[in-house]
Amino acid sequence: MTGYQLAENVSLAGRNTFRVAARAAMMADVSRADALAELFEFAMLREGPVLVLGEGSNLLFAGDFPGVAICLTMAGVRIVQDDGDTALVRAEAGLAWNDLVGWTLARGLVGLENMALIPGTVGASPIQNIGAYGVEVGEFIEAVEAFQRDTGQVKRLAREDCAFGYRDSLFKREADRWVVTAIELRLPRQRELRLDYAGVKEELAAMGVATPRAVHVAEAISRLRTRKLPNPALLGNAGSFFKNPVVDAAQADALKAEHLALPVFPGPEGQRKLSAGWMIEACGWKGFREGDAGVAAQHALVLVNHGQASGAELLGLARRIAASVRERFGVSLEPEPRIIGARFDDAA
Repeated sequence: MTGYQLAENVSLAGRNTFRVAARAAMMADVSRADALAELFEFAMLREGPVLVLGEGSNLLFAGDFPGVAICLTMAGVRIVQDDGDTALVRAEAGLAWNDLVGWTLARGLVGLENMALIPGTVGASPIQNIGAYGVEVGEFIEAVEAFQRDTGQVKRLAREDCAFGYRDSLFKREADRWVVTAIELRLPRQRELRLDYAGVKEELAAMGVATPRAVHVAEAISRLRTRKLPNPALLGNAGSFFKNPVVDAAQADALKAEHLALPVFPGPEGQRKLSAGWMIEACGWKGFREGDAGVAAQHALVLVNHGQASGAELLGLARRIAASVRERFGVSLEPEPRIIGARFDDAA
């Protein structure tokens, strides 16, 4: 079979950064986007769903996966157009995101520096509309190439058709319809650096950088992330587990008046974004551990697997954290990772 390889009853423990034990009924490693049509015809003959896996950095397996897990391995990157001021970069889905950041910076292209060291693959980036330190990938995406399961064809969607929102996109809302195979990014060679996020200027000063360039910002943010977030290779985690909740201005003002230290940021359409991490820490969860399921000592937003925690145990902990925040602050938290095998809002 050209373009993909199949295996049955495959362990997923090494395919998710939480490192929880789970198995897939079948795994398909795909090296060519044009093989997806044939593969999906085969997959549809089997009972059960289809799951597209990158590095598994935005997933929590609450149980085994009964269908076909697809891993895209194509990882090419190249400049498609270059007008001197900007360049159009095409990157394939299997490329590690941080490798793309380094590749673009090495060629004098800027914009992605604030998203340095985000785990995961290029293919996952538009699905979640990943972002960090005041920048989102959707700002730079010119088009997304994706396999459309209901037509069996690869389609190129312009940015305006991707419905990007805060940690959201068309591809996330219609996860059973699309498989992202590549993205195209329009990146400038000159751009005002975004340094206003907490800690960035201080880190640059500690590095002795008075006039920072994009590469310095990427290094500063990599250092910040390394200190704040546990390394998934050493301690299983999926980065920030909860989204920062977005509320209306009146609710944000009322909460700020009651909790003066609560960080509040501008949100879309006049709304406000609250710090989920601050609220979780205020509820006493930072550093919490029960068995092997816990919350990172470095950052209250990060759930961790200390060794043998199951996905169900981590999910149960996440539900308890969200319930405590809702009780104290009247704010509902939503998970960032996709939960496989359960629904976050179901009863424990």
